[in-house]
Amino acid sequence: MIDWIIAILIVVGALFTLVAAVGVLRLPDVLIRMHASTKAGTLGCGLILLALAIGSGGDTGTIARALAAFIFLLLTAPVAAHMIGRAAYRTGVPLWEKTRIDELRDAQEKQRQERS
Repeated sequence: MIDWIIAILIVVGALFTLVAAVGVLRLPDVLIRMHASTKAGTLGCGLILLALAIGSGGDTGTIARALAAFIFLLLTAPVAAHMIGRAAYRTGVPLWEKTRIDELRDAQEKQRQERS
C-alpha cells in the first residue's frame, strides 16, 4: 500500500513539474511565466520530496534532508520570482498586450509629478 502512495505522489509531483515547464514555455509574459514556474514547480518538487521522505523507511537523515530541501524551496522560490520580475520590469521587458493594469508604472508617474 505504501508503494502505491509513493507512486501516486511521484506521478502527481511530476505532473505539476511538467505543468510548470509547459507554463514557462507557453505563457506570453515573463511575469506570468514566473508565476507558473514558482507555484507549480514548488508544489511538484514538494510532492516528490514527500514521496522520498515516505519511501525512506523511517531514515531520519533522509527525512530531515527532504524536509530541509522543501523548506528551502518554500523560502527561496517567492524571493527569486520577485527578483526576476523586478529585474524584468526595470529593464523594460514588455508586458503582454492584454495586461491592463500596471500599478507600479502609475505609482512611479505619480511620484515623478510630485517631485516636479
